[in-house]
Amino acid sequence: FFFFGSSAVRRKMQAARLSEDGRLIVNEVPIPQPGPGWARLQILQAGICNTDLELRRGYKGGFSGTLGHEFVARVHAVNPSPEAVPHVAVGQRVVAEINCVPGGCGCRGYHERAQHPARSALGIFGADGGFAEYLIVPIENIHLVPESLTDDQAMFAEPLAAACQITQQVHVRASQKCAVLGTGKLGVLISQVLAHAGCAVTAAGRREVNFEFLQARGITTALAPALLAQKALFDIVVDCTGSEEGFATALALTRPTGTLVLKSTFAGKTSADLTQVVVNEITLVGSRCGPFSMALSLLDRGAKSGGAGVGVVVDGLITHRFPLGEANAALDAAALKDSIKVAIRVATE
Repeated sequence: FFFFGSSAVRRKMQAARLSEDGRLIVNEVPIPQPGPGWARLQILQAGICNTDLELRRGYKGGFSGTLGHEFVARVHAVNPSPEAVPHVAVGQRVVAEINCVPGGCGCRGYHERAQHPARSALGIFGADGGFAEYLIVPIENIHLVPESLTDDQAMFAEPLAAACQITQQVHVRASQKCAVLGTGKLGVLISQVLAHAGCAVTAAGRREVNFEFLQARGITTALAPALLAQKALFDIVVDCTGSEEGFATALALTRPTGTLVLKSTFAGKTSADLTQVVVNEITLVGSRCGPFSMALSLLDRGAKSGGAGVGVVVDGLITHRFPLGEANAALDAAALKDSIKVAIRVATE
């Protein structure tokens, strides 16, 4: 092992764990030890996303453990496997992919890890997440954070990677009209990614949430009911509403032979008019985790440009901040209508 900091002699840490009644309770638990090919990360800051809220409501059949899959951290301990030289070193600032697979499984990249049948997902199922002082991840999941990025900016790497995945699955052309349904945490990122790809983007919501932020990025905004009333149609529609009703609205906005990308995950079930999908020959694309390298590059360019229309900008999206000891209050705040991104500060440095 290669250690950083003082927890080589510590045995316990603080972690916010989801209880059966849906509360986050901060408990003292053992500090995790990385096996061969894994590293321990010291969490600096973590973000709350809609999936965390849905896990509280019973998504994935209920999860008992430490929540949190959006985070920025420092490498604290490295336990390299005998056959590989690690690309990270103790003390480096990093982010990490959430899908963990058994060693030697032969996965060739993030997408194969994301769909491996034996995977676990940090803070979602099978593995503890980042609402804790430390967590362990496979070394291959780790990505170095550019020096240009603050912790606030780097914390958005995971959701931005998920936004970037759309461009890996769908051929986005400059001549296409795209609609992003939902202007919350994920919608503002997806809108910027698609705009960066060159297409004409309309971001639509039920309320004018984040409209001013999106307009400052040169992105057209509209109320979803108004688009439906106008019978507007788009080549590509992305549903990131996080609601059961989102699919029907997104389907109504997708032109015949168009593409509907599904980004929402929630505890409920969707009632879908699949006949319309068949008759209009609409392509449905499920989209989940994405390329961290692309996300970090877009964040880096956005930070260096100072918001001048280059890359992706996330400054101003954090609306609430809490220490780890107030993680349950942070989860409550993330459910508020005026909330965009809630940050949990873990490290005191």
